[in-house]
Amino acid sequence: MAFTLIRINHVHPDPANGAEMSDRYRAALDITDFLDERGLNAVQLDEHHVSSTGWSPTPMMTAGMILSRTNNVLCMIGALLLPLHDPIRVAEDLAVLDLVSKGRIVVTVGLGYRPLEYAAMGKQWDERGRILDESLDVLLKAWTGEPFEHNGETVQVLPKPYSQPHPNLMIGGSAKVSARRAVRLGLPFSMGGNKPEVKNYYEELCAEAGVAPFVICPEEAPQIVIVDDPDRAWAEHGQHFLLEAQTYHGWQQPHQKSVVHSHASTVDELRDEGIYRFYTPDQAVEHAREKGSLSMHPLCGGMPIDVAWRCAELAADSVLQPDA
Repeated sequence: MAFTLIRINHVHPDPANGAEMSDRYRAALDITDFLDERGLNAVQLDEHHVSSTGWSPTPMMTAGMILSRTNNVLCMIGALLLPLHDPIRVAEDLAVLDLVSKGRIVVTVGLGYRPLEYAAMGKQWDERGRILDESLDVLLKAWTGEPFEHNGETVQVLPKPYSQPHPNLMIGGSAKVSARRAVRLGLPFSMGGNKPEVKNYYEELCAEAGVAPFVICPEEAPQIVIVDDPDRAWAEHGQHFLLEAQTYHGWQQPHQKSVVHSHASTVDELRDEGIYRFYTPDQAVEHAREKGSLSMHPLCGGMPIDVAWRCAELAADSVLQPDA
């Protein structure tokens, strides 16, 4: 059976419209709840701040709402920009999410790539690597439930998480320094881009350290909305895909690689790229069988709520329950 997930990031052309965004946030929860009972495996959340499109500013809070309403899905935050947060608060929040969900929270921590976010949060961009290392040290000490020294005081963080020795935690990144960080801490390495040289370097470090490698290397993962008529959907709703694609493109640094980084400037160019796709149910089933996974993005870029619900219903009737 294919691994199926939906992505939620709340991107919208007018995120200042409170009534519209309220409906969309509630729809995201309702759709997730609906699919949770029909075999969906996971929900993917991002983190960004001070975005003109309202891109996913509260992934831990969103995860809490999702996990409190569901019984089965994993909730995956990728990536949590740990240097932007107080690590004690993160340790507490993730411990509670882990307790409520009985281990269904999976977090990849990363540095991010937008200096604006650091400035907005009063954090030093040039110190992001040091802050990340110090924050990770705090998390791992906090989750033991034992007292430790922090900011000149002895502190103890409780309650302990459900998962032991700690909630599901991975190191994200696409540079060799991220590989070294993962090996040093004995944590899985989730690569942010397909860089064979970094993957090989990570595996060499694991061999030297005598630890088993655990690396997630991204492959082609098109963002999919299932519809009855793809041609009509591209004509009527392709601009929603384009909004997300162009927003993400505008944030990327020259050295960055990502399987969802589009260079399209028009809807037609975006369709030709294949990063974003409208699929019929049959096409979605075939993709899931061939690739072993399916990443759906029903509310992408302000996609109408009725289109998102139709995607969910078609997924439930075809991809998630192909024999029903």
